[in-house]
Amino acid sequence: MSAVSTPTRRQLLKLSGAAALAGSMPIGTTSGWAAGTSAGKPQHGLSVFGDLKYGPDFTHFDYANPDAPKGGTFIFQAPYWYYNQNTLTYNTFNSFILKGDAPPRMELCFDTLMVRAYDEPDAMYGLLAETVEVSEDGNTYTFNLRPEARFHDGSKLTAEDVAFSLMLLKGDGHPQISQNIQELMDAEILDEYRVALHFSGNQSRQLPLLVAGLPIFSKRYYTAYDFKQSTLTSPLSSGPYKVGKHAVGRYVEYHRVENYWGNDLAVLKGQKNFDVIRVDFYRDLQVSFEAFKKGEMTYREEFRSKFWATEYTFPAVVEKRVVKKEFPDGRPSGAQGWFINTRREKFKDPRVRRALSYAFDFEWSNKNLFYDLYQRTESFFENSDMKAEGLPAPDELALLEPYRDKLPESVFETAYIQPVSDGSGFDRKLLRQANDLLKEAGYERQGTSLVGPDGQQLTIEFLNNSPAFERIINPFIKNLERLGVNATFRLVDPAQYQSRLNDYDFDICSRRYSLNATLSEAIRTSWGSKAAATPGTYNIAGISDPVVDALIDKALEADTREEMVVAARALDRVLRSGHYWVPQWFKPVHNVAVWDMFGHPDVTPRYFFPVEDLWWIDQEKAEKIGKAG
Repeated sequence: MSAVSTPTRRQLLKLSGAAALAGSMPIGTTSGWAAGTSAGKPQHGLSVFGDLKYGPDFTHFDYANPDAPKGGTFIFQAPYWYYNQNTLTYNTFNSFILKGDAPPRMELCFDTLMVRAYDEPDAMYGLLAETVEVSEDGNTYTFNLRPEARFHDGSKLTAEDVAFSLMLLKGDGHPQISQNIQELMDAEILDEYRVALHFSGNQSRQLPLLVAGLPIFSKRYYTAYDFKQSTLTSPLSSGPYKVGKHAVGRYVEYHRVENYWGNDLAVLKGQKNFDVIRVDFYRDLQVSFEAFKKGEMTYREEFRSKFWATEYTFPAVVEKRVVKKEFPDGRPSGAQGWFINTRREKFKDPRVRRALSYAFDFEWSNKNLFYDLYQRTESFFENSDMKAEGLPAPDELALLEPYRDKLPESVFETAYIQPVSDGSGFDRKLLRQANDLLKEAGYERQGTSLVGPDGQQLTIEFLNNSPAFERIINPFIKNLERLGVNATFRLVDPAQYQSRLNDYDFDICSRRYSLNATLSEAIRTSWGSKAAATPGTYNIAGISDPVVDALIDKALEADTREEMVVAARALDRVLRSGHYWVPQWFKPVHNVAVWDMFGHPDVTPRYFFPVEDLWWIDQEKAEKIGKAG
């Protein structure tokens, strides 16, 4: 089972660095802006490192089928989401602020200046922007808009809307956006279809691309409506879909805009094929599975190993109307685990945090709960070349040595790996080691209780919004109780869960962070000091370490991919030595079950898996299983 209680969105996180340690190199040099650009010349795309795969005359992305038919309905429960989105319920259609719970896929309704190519690690190509020009110093990006762009009410989308939107997001957007784009100084309207984005000179080379992927709003609409408020009024937008039928807490439909202005663009050719994309909401995983079995949902990415191994035996599977498939996942799997809230005094000591890891028996869990379908997560960059392994290489040491007096010696030794148990579920040796660490931290046993320096028993509450996690956490809790810890599992409703995470009101909670192959400002909101004190960021562990901030800066300032990888490995060593989490598990594939009515490209893009964007209805298959029409 994956940490479905809060998997996480495919892209973004952020924060700012510690200037005292970082020594940040301003990016106002030709080495500081996206590679593959020529100063002042219009470019059809941008890339952080290296040349673009697709030339200016490309007709479609290789992973999209340009002949894919349009039509039909795709029904699913979203496997990932962004910002304030919630897969269990919703109470607003404003997806880009902290307030409220929005339904996943609201981003389908909004256009962006550029869009990612999912078979390249960091490339973007023009959507609203036909071309972009980069100034000699790399601090100004001028976007030349397509004059045919329109909002759904037929009004023109202009430079005024772009400038308004980006500055609105910087001031009032969700912290995962606003905190990321603080180095965007101004958006200047040059004429109706030209807008210049001015950066501070201290931005990372990734930041302009991040900004180019942000939603563009109607200035006229959000002058009349307060952007900062939650609302169930469908917003005016310009994207390939708009909000259609919906029932709060049950479902929301996104209807394809038939006369969408961008239908024929190369960056969208063969994509956005379904007439209706419907997101269903279920608070109980068993209920959602039953709905899939009945055909009420037609697509399911399976995160529960027990279900994948034992439950796909119902009649539709036997009759081959429902099929199981595996698709490779080439992205870094990121960091999935139980994250420990270091803002709380009882978790300040890294020895206490490390001791908790000895109580989780992954080997027993994988065999008895997960059917041996998973591998142990060790790294914050798991399933990628950014993962630190073995002893630090010389280039890693060169980054770490200046901070030796601020780091534990373990950073300069073999990269920390999690303890391996005997698979019994009750490994006495590991529990003794945990007990020793707790003693070193000032804890002692008084009867059956583990009492700290403050004279209080150590208590831990595992916060979750899914009952499915209880069977996994309970064996963990039993081992903690053997250590004298008063550990409990707390199940709350989705809205309360998100609210408590936003306010960091928890002891330990589950989370999965997915990263892109090229690191971006996003990592600041996961691990940076500023994010630790900002409500609603991904830094739920409260990591606040100037060395981490400095290494984040090094990774984001890298002039080459090789330099970025080295910095990421050094950063990984420092993060792992902090014991901010009890790592969980991962698998480098997507486990998917579908009613066999879809076509999909032969090639799965390496860096993303947006099924609702790339698949289509195969009418012949649909008729065969009784799903046509």
